[in-house]
Amino acid sequence: MKKLYWAALGCLLGATGALAASGAKPTILGSYDDWTAYVYTVQGEKTCYMATTPVKSKGKYKVRGDVFLSIAHHPDKKEFDVVNVMAGYTYKKGSHPVITVDKNKGISLVSFEDGAWTKDKATDEKLVALMKKGTTAVLQGSSVRGTQTTDTFSMKGFSKAYRDIQKACGRE
Repeated sequence: MKKLYWAALGCLLGATGALAASGAKPTILGSYDDWTAYVYTVQGEKTCYMATTPVKSKGKYKVRGDVFLSIAHHPDKKEFDVVNVMAGYTYKKGSHPVITVDKNKGISLVSFEDGAWTKDKATDEKLVALMKKGTTAVLQGSSVRGTQTTDTFSMKGFSKAYRDIQKACGRE
């Protein structure tokens, strides 16, 4: 769990540096099977998020960084259900990783460097709704070197972790 905590935190916040500069540390709201929920506040702005790591990863790579899937709420910015994937490598420029929940149609993501997001709020909401009902999410992507990867994430504990971030960010 500690590895997940620091990987998720570093990837979620590393780009802004705000967390590091503030010295703030996230509080774990709860850990449920494969998901952990967190909350933190930086410069008066609260963020509630949940994260998981893959239960299975496939691909012909020698070295790969941390991989995780997260959902975040930023109530001060009125942003909710923001889905983010960190690949553990730099995505091929212009590539569109695809995430599929159970047998549903895959959702194309927008990649930038080692992260990927949905194209808009409506797609975030759709993906979160599928995850609430689902058992697995499978992410397929391609690295800058052309390596194809497939990561499988369990949805076990998703609903309980989601409940925690909803409550912590006043969305109950």
